Amino acid sequence: MRIRAMVIRIIRQFLRDKRTIGLMLIAPMFILWLMSLVFDGNEYTPTIGMVDVPDMLLEQLEEENVELLSINQEEAEAKLTEQKIDAFIIMDQNVPNISLEGSDPTVNKAVLLSIQQAFQQLENEQQSLIKPEFTYLHGSDEMALFDNIGPFLIGYFAFFFVFLIAGVSFLRERTSGTLDRILSTPLKRWEMVIGYALGYGIFTTVQATIIVFFSIEILDIIMVGSIWYVLLITFLLSLTALTLGTFLSAFANNELQMIQFIPLVIIPQVFFSGLFHLETMAPWLQSLSVIMPMTYGGDAMRDIMIRGGGWTDIQIDVFVLLGFSLLFMVLNVVALKKHRRL
Repeated sequence: MRIRAMVIRIIRQFLRDKRTIGLMLIAPMFILWLMSLVFDGNEYTPTIGMVDVPDMLLEQLEEENVELLSINQEEAEAKLTEQKIDAFIIMDQNVPNISLEGSDPTVNKAVLLSIQQAFQQLENEQQSLIKPEFTYLHGSDEMALFDNIGPFLIGYFAFFFVFLIAGVSFLRERTSGTLDRILSTPLKRWEMVIGYALGYGIFTTVQATIIVFFSIEILDIIMVGSIWYVLLITFLLSLTALTLGTFLSAFANNELQMIQFIPLVIIPQVFFSGLFHLETMAPWLQSLSVIMPMTYGGDAMRDIMIRGGGWTDIQIDVFVLLGFSLLFMVLNVVALKKHRRL
């Protein structure tokens, strides 16, 4: 009887919480749907610049899964630096010289496979061995996949844990009555939001420092640029997660409901923020990356750690992340209106 009473109590508790029931039924299907959209995309088609390449080689490459662009050497070097092409081929005394952008091992393999297949067909026709020379603008042929996704994961895990901890902590302030007591003082809503951001910001700075140090020194992730820029981007991602988490906590009544935001807010950051090639997805899916903070954080982290980028390369990402943080702060101030009008 006692066990039956316990079971009945739990069933009634779930039936009263419609959001939890909806999450259990809808969230798995939602995530699976997102994964199907990502992994059922088209095969990545590399873009290769052609600088005075013989017609025979050009004809062979046209049969491969590549997009060819006829340009001069100066344009090729500029486009490679701007990541508008994945590689370019130039003939140096009848020796093909292939320059790869090099920051993404997956793209490198796609480029090399297409070129090698084209050269193999050409060798069979000419009955001669072709030995191309390869150079990498970033990275090398020994660059591992983790070196490419590592910078993204540093920012992502910082974003994830700060979002969860900040949201749950702010929720407890509200459910325990602490928030109401604070708001009964002359403290204004915007002062409270800034105070929370600065207070938690101290710990997010420590967290960012530890994560970056562990990733670079212990895990030996590739690091070309300045570590101070890496710390800056990690801190800004944590600040964005902090302000977003405290804002969304206003719409949760308990810790379980706060966790329910993870499938809706955190998981899509993985799929539509550049960890997977957006070029292989439908255009309407690519547009979702614009509203994802991790799009800008992950891009900046890769620019710094893999490509050695400086302030000019990451300044737009920095300002966008600051914009996200300010937006969520303003929304948080507005959300606090239901607790007290000032």
